[in-house]
Amino acid sequence: MHFHGGQIPAEYRRYIGRKSAFLVSLVLMLTMALVVAVSLGAARIPLLQVVKTLAGLETTRQIETIIWNIRLPQALSSMVAGAGLAVAGAAMQSILRNPLGSPFTLGISHAAAFGAALSVMILGGGIMTSNAVGAVQITNPYLTTASAFLFSIATSAVIVAIARLRGATPEVMVLTGVALGAFFTAGTMFLQFFADDVQLAAMVFWTFGDTARATWQELGYMAATTLAIASFFFANSWNYNAIDAGDETAKGLGVRVERVRMVGMMLASILTAVIISFLGIIGFVGLVVPHMVRRIVGSDHRFLLPAAVLGGALLLLVSDTAARLMLAPHVLPVSVLTAFMGAPVFLFLIIRGGRR
Repeated sequence: MHFHGGQIPAEYRRYIGRKSAFLVSLVLMLTMALVVAVSLGAARIPLLQVVKTLAGLETTRQIETIIWNIRLPQALSSMVAGAGLAVAGAAMQSILRNPLGSPFTLGISHAAAFGAALSVMILGGGIMTSNAVGAVQITNPYLTTASAFLFSIATSAVIVAIARLRGATPEVMVLTGVALGAFFTAGTMFLQFFADDVQLAAMVFWTFGDTARATWQELGYMAATTLAIASFFFANSWNYNAIDAGDETAKGLGVRVERVRMVGMMLASILTAVIISFLGIIGFVGLVVPHMVRRIVGSDHRFLLPAAVLGGALLLLVSDTAARLMLAPHVLPVSVLTAFMGAPVFLFLIIRGGRR
């Protein structure tokens, strides 16, 4: 191929420009979706009123309470959870070099659910209350978080260990995740069988991924974890690009592949565990979003990871808003909607992979 002087920089600028334009458009769509999400609900609030309230301008006490205490924490929790799960999924797909890698498909969510159920059952973390959030609450979310987190980490360690065995194919890794998921699901069912009414209600309630249960404090923990770990992934985007080219190529470029893989898997699992332990299981976001944005921005992780963060935030925010309004006045947990959306995409990926 012959290039004339200055042609490559111009083409490269256009290449960067297209991807940057997509990221900017995602930011604008996310901002609009946030304002719309806060305005919609049992009491409709005009968009202008929402903007004024968020900007701290004239508003009534009632509207202020609805926005700041109920709708804004839920909308922001959706964005943070979607961003975290999507970036964890994108990193896992790269680290494992497997298009089906995600916290949900690799059994990490199921392990977290078992850890939470164990904490409710053994450590007495579930109580019956009657408040705006729901009839059942987890009394000690930090204990539940720790338990869910430990089981998630154990599962990731097993998957990484199998991935490091010579000749372990992507299929083997996904099948390991499915097997572990089935094992932890069985463990959760075993605990549920021996649980009393309140414990059983708390376990089942916990597994429904619902962004409405996050307070400002929990939102802060999730946001801090997501920001820190997503920043780490951004910083390692070059390493992930190298790993995509193959382990030998990456090692030739000086990437410490085993270390990058281990650290990446552990951090993706920590991020998943923190989000899941506060909100419950929200499936398929980490699987679907990276594939959706990859079709537009390609596989360069410098753009794929930020696009996954913004795309995940947007998808879960829109899904959560739709779930709130779909059966109003009843509120459908967002995990039900994401599972309905995720399953067809999952099947499409399997069929497409088979054809290839």
